[in-house]
Amino acid sequence: MTKADIVNEVSKSTGIEKVAVQKTVEAFMETVKDSLAKNKNVYLRGLGSFIVKKRAQKTARNISKNTTIIIPTHSIPSFKPAKSFIGKVKSNVK
Repeated sequence: MTKADIVNEVSKSTGIEKVAVQKTVEAFMETVKDSLAKNKNVYLRGLGSFIVKKRAQKTARNISKNTTIIIPTHSIPSFKPAKSFIGKVKSNVK
């Protein structure tokens, strides 16, 4: 499902114009991105949590040059689904 599909579904189910729904979805996504950039997690009850995970420093290999490089500690965004969300997906997807 794409962002356009989400906008269409929300517009159909609520009766709100697609333009207004699209602005709302865009604003939601920007808010989540801004919060994670500020190292603040976003918790949505019943859906899950958008969290910032820390990745430890590690050594990697550049196979083409046969050299090793060090990848420094860094943060990545992650999504942790809620238990109710996991249960719904497990019971419906086969």
